[in-house]
Amino acid sequence: MEIAIVLTLLVTAVVLFATEKISIELVTLLMLIILASLRIISPEEAFAGFSSDFIIIIASIFILSAALEETGILDFAVVRLVRLAQRSNNLMLLIIMLVTGIVSAFMNNTTVTAMFLTPLVGLSKRISVSASKLLMPLAYAAILGGTCTLIGTSTNVAVSGYIAKSGLTPIGLFEISGIGFIIFLVGIVYMMTIGQRMLPNYDDQELAEEYKLQKYLSEVVVMPDSPLIGQLVFSSDLTKLNLRMLNVIRGQDNFLPDFRTRIREQDVLLVEGDVDTLMKVKETEGLKIMADVLASQDLETENIRLAEVMVTRQSNLINRTIKESEFLRRFGLVVLAASRHGDTLRDKIGSIRLKMGDVLLVQGSPQRFDQIRSSNHITVLDEFEPVLYKKRKGLIVIGCFLLAILAGTLKLLPLSIAFLSAAVISILLRCISTEKAYSAIDWRLLILIGGMTAFGTAMENSGAADFMAHGIVDVMAPLGGKIGILAGFVVLTVLLTQPMSNAAAALVIIPVALRAAVEVGADPRAFAIAIMLAASVSLVTPFEPACILVYSPGKYRFWDFIKIGSPLTLLLIIVILLLVPVFWPM
Repeated sequence: MEIAIVLTLLVTAVVLFATEKISIELVTLLMLIILASLRIISPEEAFAGFSSDFIIIIASIFILSAALEETGILDFAVVRLVRLAQRSNNLMLLIIMLVTGIVSAFMNNTTVTAMFLTPLVGLSKRISVSASKLLMPLAYAAILGGTCTLIGTSTNVAVSGYIAKSGLTPIGLFEISGIGFIIFLVGIVYMMTIGQRMLPNYDDQELAEEYKLQKYLSEVVVMPDSPLIGQLVFSSDLTKLNLRMLNVIRGQDNFLPDFRTRIREQDVLLVEGDVDTLMKVKETEGLKIMADVLASQDLETENIRLAEVMVTRQSNLINRTIKESEFLRRFGLVVLAASRHGDTLRDKIGSIRLKMGDVLLVQGSPQRFDQIRSSNHITVLDEFEPVLYKKRKGLIVIGCFLLAILAGTLKLLPLSIAFLSAAVISILLRCISTEKAYSAIDWRLLILIGGMTAFGTAMENSGAADFMAHGIVDVMAPLGGKIGILAGFVVLTVLLTQPMSNAAAALVIIPVALRAAVEVGADPRAFAIAIMLAASVSLVTPFEPACILVYSPGKYRFWDFIKIGSPLTLLLIIVILLLVPVFWPM
């Protein structure tokens, strides 16, 4: 009975993770409540994952990464990289991937992708190279670079913590560096040859044209007998018709209305709405619809500009609608449209629930765009303004990072204490404020990892791990003994990372794989490491957070990732199956 309950919860979690109808951290916590209430796991087991040292390591690395970004040292390095890379496109792509992978070996790959994203979009415009030629290699390099060290990705840290809890030796800081470097090198060679030829070349368009705003825009002239005269713009009769007021043209002035703006006679109102609504306006007394609107000219003037902004990984806009977040009041920008995974969203724009990586087409004054450059919640994509370089503080953070790595490698301190010390020192020396340190931590990821660790315990306690292990062994053993069984687990992990996060998929498979390894007389650590690496090389679809970040800015389509990522994923699976038994004999 318990096996059926646990496996049902697993299937339910996979579906909910894939659909995102409920946020992943709530799904995780609900599973823990059910498992603990049914006494499949004890309260202590339910929350053991949250008190593990690997949670401290992941949180500390988030803080150190944010401190490096705050000091401007990474932006300084990007500027130098851009100057060097402009000599040739091939050299530029190679340097981008090498630097990204090296940095990602010691920082979260999503964070690294986000840091390099805006500079590369700006660079692509400056040198007239499509962003689609640069951003997918950036994301892949960040993901594969994370396989080079234990701290390169939260998945590695979580798997190491789980196998340590199971009584096995935890993974060393540089234990996987040999195979990780080969995986990273294979990825670079592939993207510089086969992958580069398959990368799409999507041309930049005028923003109004790209989002097809012309189909939804009209100019409405307020006639002398109009009942709209004197009404507030955002509570007028036009607004009640579900029309969005974008600009007011009053004489020679073209300006964005605010909550105090009242409609006057002869005002020309630039409105957005569907065809049916615009037809109702045409029949309204006192209004006249003008034809042949030049949207780009009306939307951009000397004092008003269009730009794209992206919702960042740590943004508090995630899972909130544009209306709920009071976007206009908070940022002083009007959202005209949104792009998610290549699809343009315009209908009921205020009701769109935002997700990480969403790109918003916004309209505002140049001063407003300057003010939001320091925001942690949205980032302007069309140009790159480096953060003020604070050399001394940057060197302090790098020094703390290197000392933590050295102390952990030489086992002078436990890894958790070494990285926590580095993070605390960075805060004490004011390299990053306490508030920004807290906001830099991806709490949703920590809840997911802590909860899925407990779910692994539930699989062991209920017998679900044994049940699944026997089934996989029976199916895969005839295909090639230990290697065949390992191949089954690796492929299963790659498939499971499509609907679930990498860490969650690895933590679900690990308990089953450890039991299967014991059953066939193989080294459980070898199985665990193979699954850990497999979770980081699944590039078939763009559901990995680093890929989500580059999806809309690169104007990619879903098929682009399948076409380019599938052969690379298959190649890396072969590398893992060939080399894991060499580095960790089974």
